[in-house]
Amino acid sequence: MRNKLLPKLVVSTWSLAMIAMGGGLLGQFLAPDFAQAAELGAACVGCHEKPVASFKASFHAKIWQGKNDCQSCHGATDKHENDPSKQTIISFGKGNGRSAEELSKQCLGCHKKAEHLALWDMGAHKKNDVTCVACHNIHSPRSAVKQPEVCFNCHKDVRSDANKISHHPIIEGKVKCSDCHNTHGTLTKHMINAESNNQLCYKCHADKRGPWIWEHPPVEEDCLICHSPHGSRHETLLVEREVTLCQNCHDNSSHHATAYDNTSGFGGTHSATQFRGRGCLECHHAIHGSASFKRSFSR
Repeated sequence: MRNKLLPKLVVSTWSLAMIAMGGGLLGQFLAPDFAQAAELGAACVGCHEKPVASFKASFHAKIWQGKNDCQSCHGATDKHENDPSKQTIISFGKGNGRSAEELSKQCLGCHKKAEHLALWDMGAHKKNDVTCVACHNIHSPRSAVKQPEVCFNCHKDVRSDANKISHHPIIEGKVKCSDCHNTHGTLTKHMINAESNNQLCYKCHADKRGPWIWEHPPVEEDCLICHSPHGSRHETLLVEREVTLCQNCHDNSSHHATAYDNTSGFGGTHSATQFRGRGCLECHHAIHGSASFKRSFSR
């Protein structure tokens, strides 16, 4: 037992010695400056005890290790001590009187060189005056945004779609908003994480990529012609009912349109007009494309 404890005892003693001496690699990089950490938020704790306490347990505080304090984000507190209003400090709460650009500037002071923020100025969030703190809570223990709850606060139409009978598993937590979108800005529409909608969809639906001998033109053009990205009340996230969707392009092709109306669609003796309980996919299975040498989407 004595021999097993000895290595741990030696390491602990050596670590404490290095911290006490204030030198060496361990003291420089791993050990926090306890004097600075003790003074963190000292001028603010009198009025803001809970925010200071929560910040000390936050991700930012652990990374900074006492090298920064409340003033790093909220600005100088000289005027605020005499006039404790939101106008005498950089406040991130509601009614702060600060512009979105000014609030985001406080965060970009440290994060402007981050790779994922390279296109922040091009993004829809920046252009719509969405600040960093609208999504991120710098006083929280973790820096990650809770998805999709935070996103749904603004994107209520997406929340509605995600709760429809046919939907991507967003509310189940299997797909995150950031899996498809770069919320910090891109050069693409809707800030998607790909050059096009199809390239984004192929990341998960590789079987739809092809190449095909017989291609379905709308599939090659854009998946969203037929599918709703977040959710739909039609099966397989279709934007509308299968037969109706196909008739948008194939209204007068192999099967005449009258075969689908309420006059002849469910009557007659000819096979072309008997569509009881049938859909286009009953015969045309490979709707995304076919590798068959026969010019048909049928199996």
